[in-house]
Amino acid sequence: MEHRLEARMPSLTPLAFAALGLLNEGPMHPYEMFQTMTFRGDERNVKVRPGTLYHQVGRLTDLGYAEAVGTEREGNRPERTTYAITDAGRTALAEALRQMVAEPADEYPEFHLALAELENLPVPEAVDAVRARVVALERERDDIDTALARVHERELAERYWLDVSYVHAMLTAQIEWLSATVERIASGDIPWDGPAHPDDTTSPHSKEPSA
Repeated sequence: MEHRLEARMPSLTPLAFAALGLLNEGPMHPYEMFQTMTFRGDERNVKVRPGTLYHQVGRLTDLGYAEAVGTEREGNRPERTTYAITDAGRTALAEALRQMVAEPADEYPEFHLALAELENLPVPEAVDAVRARVVALERERDDIDTALARVHERELAERYWLDVSYVHAMLTAQIEWLSATVERIASGDIPWDGPAHPDDTTSPHSKEPSA
């Protein structure tokens, strides 16, 4: 995410980006923003800390994406400054969102590389490793189920937790694909020896059958 944000929004962190999205809903003071993020469970995507949030709102102001619109005081508490998004901030937010959603980022996930090189492990080790990952992903999906139950209990509008639904769907797809693939490896349906190409019997990738 950070790489994509830098393309449109110089030196803007994911937390600042999330804060800008909140200000697009209406003027808020940073503590109110923190409370809203906590209620919605935004920590699933960004690290939400009050002190850091205040700093990022200040950064938005420096960039001209937000502006102070008033202060208020409750009892003996310090004054709280309310901020609002500017036209420049609204434009930057929309442009960044369009780019981030429409254009897949150039990412090189570690697991994709591991799958490409999995054939370097003996079959039993490869099978054990993949099955262990399936178990770990199932635990993650259980956590997502808990998060979904929580947002339903809070009656939070669906548009605010589309990312949770998306992650759940992606985890389910990964679990299904990995479960089916590891069984094909274990059964020998995916050969684990021989040349990399059927016409290349002298390929350096040919090797003895794994134990």
